[in-house]
Order: sequence, then structure tokens, then C-alpha cells
Amino acid sequence: MIRERTRNGAAGIPLLALLIAAGAATTYLFVSSARNAEPIPIVLASLLYLAEAFLAAGFFMVNPNEARVLQLFGDYAGTARTPGLRWANPLLTKKRISLRVRNFESSHLKVNDRDGNPIEIAAVVVWRVVETAEAAFEVDDYENYVRVQSEAAVRNAATSYPYDAHDDAVVSLRGATAAVAEHLKREIQDRLHKAGVEVLEARISHLAYAPEIAAAMLQRQQAGAIIAARQRIVEGAVGMVDMALEMLSRKAIVQLDEERKAAMVSNLLVVLCGERGAQPILNTGTIHQ
Repeated sequence: MIRERTRNGAAGIPLLALLIAAGAATTYLFVSSARNAEPIPIVLASLLYLAEAFLAAGFFMVNPNEARVLQLFGDYAGTARTPGLRWANPLLTKKRISLRVRNFESSHLKVNDRDGNPIEIAAVVVWRVVETAEAAFEVDDYENYVRVQSEAAVRNAATSYPYDAHDDAVVSLRGATAAVAEHLKREIQDRLHKAGVEVLEARISHLAYAPEIAAAMLQRQQAGAIIAARQRIVEGAVGMVDMALEMLSRKAIVQLDEERKAAMVSNLLVVLCGERGAQPILNTGTIHQ
């Protein structure tokens, strides 16, 4: 694996001033030689012009948050990161690579979740290049590599979780967005590490059931929510009934036989689990009448 090496080259401003002064001197030599019809100085001035033009080809600009990958006849020579006007061997090729933070939003992908339900999902990935040599030489096109691998990671993450879950202990795509985002970021980073890319953030930007099952899944989701709510209500009601019986027994407020306890449990469950408010009935007789 090719690792990045720093090679910023020489400062460009002093060399540019020196080259301008040399060009002015060469021009003076050429003009004076042409007036005096001296062929040797004219040829010398022409050769100096060619040398100065060759040296001028070595100047290149490095912008902030940008790098230049330098190559000499196909061999990696180093990476220039220092901003400003720089100069290096004119025979070096200088490939520009942006180090800025960039966003990538995947298309709406149609996949199956862990339960086999078809869903549509998309994600936003925030990334940047941190290793220029790997980005330039380890993959063919690092921008296209980021796009393809990010979408593959989104597909894989979508199949690892159910779309929705009524149990708080189960991680779902809709109910645990932070955990899913962390998993997605980790998986994308594992895929993009060889391309010299750092993933700063990855989050789901679109999540929905596929259109062909959206209506049916909505009904299923509503039914599941009702069942989950009923289970929670029954658990709470049973706990309240148990607490009521235990407190009545401990404080000796009233002594109830098994039949009366069963009646009391039945009445409390009806009151606590019913969808409508209970109508009170006052018993003006004894507890047994």
C-alpha cells in the first residue's frame, strides 16, 4: 500500500522574482545582440529563453484545504500540502486532490429489512480525504468509490435491523436512529479506509415502506401498536391489583375471602383496562349483599 510522503517543493514567490529578473536580463542580452548583429549572443539568449520557459513550468498553486500529488514518470514523488505558490521539478505531474469536507447523499434504495419487508432508504455521508496517496493510487476513482461503497453499506445496514419494533430493547431503523447512524458510519469507514477517506458522519435521510406494501404495513403497524399498548396496560393493571390486595391485607383494612378477592380483581381489571370510564355503583348494603 502506498503511503503519503510530504514534498512541498520550494517557495514559489522568491523563485518567480528570480526568474523574472533572469528574463529581463535575457531580453536585454537579446536586444543588444540583435542591434550589433552578434549571432552567438543571440543564440545564447534564445537558449536562455527556452531554459527559463522550462523552469517556469515548475510553478504550481496549492489552495487552502487542497493537496497536489506529485509524480515523476509514473512514480509517486510526494504530496504538497503547504498553501501558496510552490515550485517543483517541471517534469513532475501535479494532480489536484481536494481535502475539503464533502457531502454525499445516496439515491433512494429499495431493500428488505431484517424481517423481509421491502423498504426505501437513503443516507447522507459526510467525508473528506485524509490520505492523498491512497486516494490517488489505491482506487481507480475515489469519488465514485465513495458513492458505490456508501450505497452498499446502506443496503447492508438496512438488512441488519427491522423497520420498526415495539419493544424498546430491539434496535430498529425508525426507533434507534442514533445507534443505526453509528453502525452505518462504522461500516462505511471500514469500506473506505483503503481509499484514504475519513467518514465524519453518516445518517439516514429517507426511510419509508415500499409503496406496494405501505398501506398494509401501516395497518400492521397500527395493530402492533395497539397490541403493545394493551400489553403495557394489562401489565400495569395486574401490578396495581396486586399492590391493592397486598396493602389491604397488610394494613388489615378489610378481610376478603377468595371469592371476594376474585370479584375485586375482576372489577379492578375492568376499570383499569377498559377504554371508557367506569360508571360507579354505590353499594348501600353490606359487603355480602
